[in-house]
Amino acid sequence: MTSQSIKSRAVDSLWVVGVFVAVCVVWEAAVKLLNLPLFVLPPVEAVIQDFLSDPSLFVTHAIYTIGVALTGFFIAGVVGLLLAVVIVSSRILERILLTFLALLHSVPKVALAPLFVIWLGTGYQPKIVIAALMSVLVIVVDAVAGLRSVDPEMVNLAKVHHASSPAIMFKIRFPNALPHLFGALKVAISLSLIGAIVGEYVGGQSGLGYLILIAQGSFDTPRAFAAVLFLSVIATVLFYLVVFAESLLVPWHVSQRSRTP
Repeated sequence: MTSQSIKSRAVDSLWVVGVFVAVCVVWEAAVKLLNLPLFVLPPVEAVIQDFLSDPSLFVTHAIYTIGVALTGFFIAGVVGLLLAVVIVSSRILERILLTFLALLHSVPKVALAPLFVIWLGTGYQPKIVIAALMSVLVIVVDAVAGLRSVDPEMVNLAKVHHASSPAIMFKIRFPNALPHLFGALKVAISLSLIGAIVGEYVGGQSGLGYLILIAQGSFDTPRAFAAVLFLSVIATVLFYLVVFAESLLVPWHVSQRSRTP
């Protein structure tokens, strides 16, 4: 990694911290100026105190949620990429699979979650399925766009040199699709985390979603906000980890070369 890339990452980190601090300042000002009661919007100090009163509780539930989200994200990535390859290879399967995925994605996952709990139980399995379903369509759509955006002349040149279809797919189309794929992954990581939370709302006994639900039931607003704030930090970190992976794997793309501190 070049010194310019390191500076760019440092600038990104400073911006994230700055935005977080600005949100907290506006939050605290709104509580003070509007004189909001604790159960409506607790002050930042109360939220931080609740977190520091038992940080291991939040960390334990966060580890469960992150594990579910990352597993669903990984499954969605593998399945989505395989489906994209199949779709690019066959027009008939394209119509069938894209129609099926569009129909499946249009159904609210909150409506499907109770069914997965009935079928798979209350463990981590239904939550992983929901997390994967939340993010698979965006990966398929962007991967297909990337695989098809390769220059036709490059494909024709490869065919002239007797390159096989698998070789064209993995040596020409796939590298060309990486920028599109990482664009999808940056969206998918957040969607996977949302899917994990939805699963914990419906049938969970662990995770930050479950913790928020319990806090809501007891009207413990500071704890609910602490869990939400912790969840937002986790989502931000996961997003920038994907951004970091993108900078390592596709440094040649114009979106990376144009980044300046």
